[in-house]
Amino acid sequence: MKVHLPKANYQKNLHQHLTLNLLKKPFSFLFLFAIILSVNSFTAHAQGSWVAIKTLAPDASAGVMLLLTDGTVICKSSGGGTDGIGNTWDRLSPDSLGSYVNGKWSRIKPMINTRLYFSSQVLKDGRVYVSGGEYGTGGSSSEVYDPATNLWSAAPAPGGFISDANSEILEDGTILQALVNGTLRGNKIYNPQTNTYASGPSCIGIHNESTWIKLPDNSILMVDRGSRNSERFIPALKKWVVDAVVPVDLFDPYGLETGAALLLPDGRAFFIGSLGHTAYYTPTGNNSPGTWAAGPDIPKGLGQTDAPAAMMVNSHILLTAAPKPTAFNVFAQPTSFFDFNYKTNKFTQISTPAGALNSPVPCYVTMMLDLPDGTVLCSYQDSTKYYVFKPTGAVLTAARPVIKKITKNAGGASYSITGTLFNGISQGANYGDDWQMNTNYPIIRLKDTSNGKVYYAKSYNWNSTGVRRVGLKDTVQFALPSGLPKKAYALEVVANGIASLPVAFTPALAAEQPLIAVSEAVKQSLSGMGIYPNPSNGSSNLYFSLNRKMPVLIQLFDISGKEIAILLRENLSAGNQTLLINTSRYASGTYIIKITTQDGASNLKLMVQ
Repeated sequence: MKVHLPKANYQKNLHQHLTLNLLKKPFSFLFLFAIILSVNSFTAHAQGSWVAIKTLAPDASAGVMLLLTDGTVICKSSGGGTDGIGNTWDRLSPDSLGSYVNGKWSRIKPMINTRLYFSSQVLKDGRVYVSGGEYGTGGSSSEVYDPATNLWSAAPAPGGFISDANSEILEDGTILQALVNGTLRGNKIYNPQTNTYASGPSCIGIHNESTWIKLPDNSILMVDRGSRNSERFIPALKKWVVDAVVPVDLFDPYGLETGAALLLPDGRAFFIGSLGHTAYYTPTGNNSPGTWAAGPDIPKGLGQTDAPAAMMVNSHILLTAAPKPTAFNVFAQPTSFFDFNYKTNKFTQISTPAGALNSPVPCYVTMMLDLPDGTVLCSYQDSTKYYVFKPTGAVLTAARPVIKKITKNAGGASYSITGTLFNGISQGANYGDDWQMNTNYPIIRLKDTSNGKVYYAKSYNWNSTGVRRVGLKDTVQFALPSGLPKKAYALEVVANGIASLPVAFTPALAAEQPLIAVSEAVKQSLSGMGIYPNPSNGSSNLYFSLNRKMPVLIQLFDISGKEIAILLRENLSAGNQTLLINTSRYASGTYIIKITTQDGASNLKLMVQ
């Protein structure tokens, strides 16, 4: 458990913080002007470039940013609630051309509890799980957000204080949730399907303040707090096992903090410590211990004391660092930004988002998230200004998802897509134990090559939560966005910002739910009814089943109730019937098909796109 309070009390705006620090010292206006000029002139174009989101967020950032499966981003803010911690999330939606820089801000419904530094996971069905909070009212509770209804619902109490604990989504979609109480080793298993918690396997060492990282064999690696001992959770054994010893110290002795950890393209794990040391871990791929090796130290005597890092699409790592902790100041400032190339073991300092040499804040207030367009979203706590970093260099082709097949699901407007590397080769960005912002799940993007417009489908039910699943089959379902024009698109699967090669895709006509308000009388006539698309000719087929021979009238109405056409008026025999509806003659929109028999009438919706 952290005993420091600066995190919760650090409520100054970034620009205000800079101004106050400058005004504390006497100097001439000319000297201030020289400082501003030197700050704004520092750039590092060789590694990439920063661009500010053009509009300010509705509320000040309060940490974690999560990528939803429809391509939008929700950002925890300090707005809402009565304790200054906040329960409000701001949503960033890309514009019609797929730009997040030119995107639009909105708010989603507020959480039940206020939370600062907490567990977070995007679930396989597209919902969002959050749990705990080092500060706020939700330290011992969890809740789930459903984007479809824009509502939060409470999960049962996990039975302990969660605080700013680790969490990890397992292959079956359940959550391994750490608890920050008692021995600081306990864990629970949350099942999002049943909304229940069960006892989980305890760690061997203390997991509080540690960093968890998922390996290609689905095991979870961590270094025990305040030690050089490492251990792994083995899903098949449902237990933690002792692993190898780390050759360097990753935790400082004052705040017992550490930094981020990421899976590299070559299969090794890379850990960054608060004392500036780094370490590489080479897994065996089985339950036997791996091997550790010391990595390069962060330059200028800096370290990562609770700080983010993001795996970029060019295989480099973007990270922040600040002066090492001391007995008098665990969270020191200023913060510097670096590009790390694991192939050369080289750290290269780059400019801050504002173009300065460094930022006058501790590194824990910075946050990062991989975006589907190949950039990294960055924020500062207590600021309404967000930035994206666009790296230079070629995209790592070995990490590209590969699309093999797309099929239309029966009885609806959803699709199945199969291929490989849909979950990417890493989990994306990482921030130690304070929250998780993984993006190792498939995002479905459609591009209209005739006008450049970009649409995101909603993906769900991906078959795996793993990483680096080279050669293994991946599947995912996706639903098209409402109002998508009926035309050809270039479809891509994106994981951690790296897109597959596009494939041609033409959406079939989407039919909504079958029967609407079916009375018992109508059930005497109809035993079934629905619409399915006929993609071969751009039409739809209306199917229905008559329980006996009788007269049938089928009419088409617009959404206002105005009759458009009589599609059928006949005396039909019992059994299954099919009627071809040529939708090309109707404008895009929602229509109502009404089937009337001697027992009554029943309606269903037809979406023409």
